[in-house]
Amino acid sequence: MKIWLSLICALTLFSSCSSDDSSSESEAEAFVRNEAEINAYLEANDLTATRSSTGLYYIIETEGTGESPEVNSTVKITYTGYLLNGNIFDQSNSEVEFNAGSLIPGFSEGLTYMKEGGQALFLIPARLAYGASGAGGSIPGNTVILFEVNLIEVL
Repeated sequence: MKIWLSLICALTLFSSCSSDDSSSESEAEAFVRNEAEINAYLEANDLTATRSSTGLYYIIETEGTGESPEVNSTVKITYTGYLLNGNIFDQSNSEVEFNAGSLIPGFSEGLTYMKEGGQALFLIPARLAYGASGAGGSIPGNTVILFEVNLIEVL
């Protein structure tokens, strides 16, 4: 009985001691893990990417010659979203229009590095994507996601 009581007290004390610091540590740990995962993916696939100050990695595969969007521009694009294991979690079956500002931060930022007619690859750490909560059942929390994007037009 003493063991059970001690265990219950310990669990109660442990669960009541969680604070904002532990959640930010968890986010920091996820960020470090995401960086390592992205770098391993780049190395395994013999890719060279540019890292922005926010932690977004991007590769401009085709430069394009048109206008570059701003963060709140409306754009016409095609895209495919992957997990690093190659599983597709989303894709456009035709051209779609979005306000870039309504997208996840890493995708919005990545678009600003492109020009109309360009193609790019975005490797987006969780903190610039869906964070610790993930998205639905298809993207687990603290997961790096990858998008192949074709920027058709800035509207």
